[in-house]
Amino acid sequence: MRLSLRPITLLVLLLLVGYAGTHADMVRSATNVAGSTQDYPAKPVRIIEPFGVGGGPDLLARALAPKLSELWGQPVTVENHPGAGATAGPALVAKSTADGYTLLINTSAQAYSAVLSKNLPYDPLKDFIPVASLTNQPYVLVAGKPADITTVRELIAAAKMKPGELKFGSTGAGTGTHLGIVKFNLEAGIKVVDVPPQPTDAIADVLAATIEGRTTYMIAPISITLTPIRDGKLFPLGVTTARRYDFASGGADDR
Repeated sequence: MRLSLRPITLLVLLLLVGYAGTHADMVRSATNVAGSTQDYPAKPVRIIEPFGVGGGPDLLARALAPKLSELWGQPVTVENHPGAGATAGPALVAKSTADGYTLLINTSAQAYSAVLSKNLPYDPLKDFIPVASLTNQPYVLVAGKPADITTVRELIAAAKMKPGELKFGSTGAGTGTHLGIVKFNLEAGIKVVDVPPQPTDAIADVLAATIEGRTTYMIAPISITLTPIRDGKLFPLGVTTARRYDFASGGADDR
């Protein structure tokens, strides 16, 4: 099934922390780390993940950590720090020493927060140095089985029949899961209720709320929705790609 939206891809970045201050300070800090690459790393490295256990960035970080540990000969651990619309993790990293031993794995939410929030405890542009682009993936619009909604048309009809009653979930204002739904709601011309996550909610918790019927629908990375979709717990209504997606094979459908 295809959702008529512009593509919203999940860009996951591995970021090397700098420290708050001028751009020149950040670059100089990075240069100091790079100048000692023959000795790096000389101690354990942390990867901070800001969305919580079970999400795409978490799975990617946990797949990446043992590979980096093998390559570097040092322990590489993953720490989950969800909350505050996926800004709690970056805040922690921004306050860490700029020595290359605290890394942040993040998504396009890093860019969203830079635009949407004026009160972040860090500068999304100046306090981080991008190290590598790791992957991207589309989002899928899903409804929980209790909602008994199986198509985009049914979702829009239900929302217009009961304006202000249907609920949608997200990982917080300014994240891809939130902006994607807001865009859909605006284009569909529907009025619904935004159910904000609890401060410690990971994306798996938000998804569980849709599966259990506490929220009606949400938009989420395909990687974490495949299993509940195949188990019949979620109905895929549409994907944010130009081509159809084959949920049976887990890839694009060229038909």
